[in-house]
Amino acid sequence: MAPAMRLSPATRSLFDEPLAIAVQGLGPRQQVTLRMSLRDEMGELFQACARYQAGGDGELDLARCPALPGGSFSGLEPMGLLWALQPQKPFRRLVKKDVQSPFLLQLEVFEGHGDPPGRLLAQAQHERAFLRDGVRRVPVREGRIRATLFVPPGNGPFPGIIDLYGVGGGLPEYRACLLANYGFAVLALAFYDYEDLPKEMKEFHLEYFEEAINYMLQHTQVKGPGIGLLGFSKGGDLCISMASFLKGITATAVINGSVANVGTVLRYKDITIPPLGVNAKRIKVNKSGIADIVDVLNNPLEGPDRQSFIPLEKAECRFLFIVGQDDHNWKSEFFAAEGSKRLQAHGKEKPEIVCYPGAGHYIEPPFFPMCAASMHLLVGRPVVWGGEPKAHCHAQIDAWQQIQAFFREHLTGKPSGTSSKL
Repeated sequence: MAPAMRLSPATRSLFDEPLAIAVQGLGPRQQVTLRMSLRDEMGELFQACARYQAGGDGELDLARCPALPGGSFSGLEPMGLLWALQPQKPFRRLVKKDVQSPFLLQLEVFEGHGDPPGRLLAQAQHERAFLRDGVRRVPVREGRIRATLFVPPGNGPFPGIIDLYGVGGGLPEYRACLLANYGFAVLALAFYDYEDLPKEMKEFHLEYFEEAINYMLQHTQVKGPGIGLLGFSKGGDLCISMASFLKGITATAVINGSVANVGTVLRYKDITIPPLGVNAKRIKVNKSGIADIVDVLNNPLEGPDRQSFIPLEKAECRFLFIVGQDDHNWKSEFFAAEGSKRLQAHGKEKPEIVCYPGAGHYIEPPFFPMCAASMHLLVGRPVVWGGEPKAHCHAQIDAWQQIQAFFREHLTGKPSGTSSKL
């Protein structure tokens, strides 16, 4: 029989779900190269390839056959073709702008291990979707709020979460909608550079975020008495500030965030928190001209920079810190440890801190390929984000489980099994 690809699920799966890939009808121990291709919404091409040898029965199952050296990855990595995807042009990061349409994967099987590849033996297409059937996507334009609410199918109310991204601005929805697939009502909240919001990070007012919290607390599909916050990078320190000054927060999860206010002034009523100081002389530039900014921020424990430390001891919520130990954006592990010390010094519960060796800054939902370097809006040039692709991928899978378990426990009162901490 002619070689054929077998995928499970066959034609469509959620982006954060495993995809089983196999090839049937090969010759015994036949050598082949598998290639995965994906074009983002800007038309940018991302590709990965791996070299394999079929079994004695002519079957090749990526869950049982290790990839041989010479491709984008090696070893037993059933999802390697996805997490190893790399842009053809440097400094591009894979993001999903329109969550209502899937990414289309192209899979190809080529004869041999040559470069360029040999004869095409088999191919298949597969859709990677972001919205589970029945999840409602509701644009929110109430008062000053610019956001999108994702409501799971079924009868609510559901535990509610506000989701914030970093200095990229705009309104990223993909993490919020993937999280809503698991029974959470999630509000993806824009806070600058979107529609009529300020174009630049001049200063942030917590009153805006307070409006979003009140919107969620009053929503008929959101289960009280409190909600959760999920923030990445700059969104992480904004979430810590929200939890410290605003009411109605039960649980706050921070992915590679800071416990000091970073980048711009933060105001709430008569309170002003200055941004943590920076020293551009501490930027290191490698031979490729890519900047490493990990040492640029000042220490929030020293001198006037102490005024930038967010008073998280005022928070009435539980905290989870997800830390990539190879984060080169800033010292996430140090920030999480100092936040923990401060909470405990004030008699508060010790936060959960989950550290991932080999993980960089952009810890995304599962199977997003690691972005090693891309443009940094505030620095104005490409920076390294850190991370080792295989370790980073496994961190994303585990962190996704940890985040869901944390919110399930503290927003519904039901503990759920988490996967083992790495």
